[in-house]
Amino acid sequence: MTAAHKLAARRRVLLRLEREFWRAGIERVAGVDEVGVGPLAGPVVAAAVILPVEVAVRGIDDSKRLTAKKREELAEEIRACALGVGVGIVAVEDVDRLNIYRASLEAMRRAVLELPLSPQQLLVDARHVPGIEVSQMSIIKGDARSYSIAAASIIAKTTRDRMMRELDEIYPQYGFAKHMGYATRDHLAAINQHGPCPVHRRTFGVVRQPRLPGF
Repeated sequence: MTAAHKLAARRRVLLRLEREFWRAGIERVAGVDEVGVGPLAGPVVAAAVILPVEVAVRGIDDSKRLTAKKREELAEEIRACALGVGVGIVAVEDVDRLNIYRASLEAMRRAVLELPLSPQQLLVDARHVPGIEVSQMSIIKGDARSYSIAAASIIAKTTRDRMMRELDEIYPQYGFAKHMGYATRDHLAAINQHGPCPVHRRTFGVVRQPRLPGF
C-alpha cells in the first residue's frame, strides 16, 4: 500500500463518526481536545474545531503521532479550511486554583464558546464539557478515533507549544522550549537548582516538594 493509500485509509477511519452525523443532517460537528494536563508548568490549552462536510486535509491524525513540523503545517491548513476554530486557555494560576482536572474542563468550555458559529454536536476526547447545552459524545482516545478531535488536538498542541517557547525566552534557565513543561530529567534538575518560577504549577507535588540530592 502506498503512502497516499495509507493516508486515505486512515482518513476514512477517522471520519467514521463525523459521517454518521453528517448523514443524519447534523453538519456542524465540533471536535474538542485539550493539551497540557501533565506538565509541571504553563497553561492548559483546549481547541474546538468544526470542519466542513467531507473535508480533505491530508495527514490529520492524533497530534502525538505527528512531528512538530507536520503539526504546524496541518494547523495552518486546518485554520484555513475550518468552518470554525475556538481556543480556550487556562493560565497556571487558575490551574492551581481549580485543580488540573477542572482546569482542563474549563479550557474545553472556553474553546467551545470561542467558536464563531454554534455547533450542533460535540465530539470530546474522554470528557464531558460542562456548561454547554449541546449534544455531546465522549470518546476514549478520541484524538486517535475522530478526525475532528484529531484536528482539535493539533490546534491545541501547536498553540500551547508556541506559548511555551515564548515562556522559554522569559525563563531560559528551565528549557521550556525543549520539554514544554513536562517532568523531564533536565526540567526537574532546573527546578532543584533555581526553584520554581511564576509559571510553575505550585499545587503539583514535584514542584512543591523539591527532591533530595541523589534522588
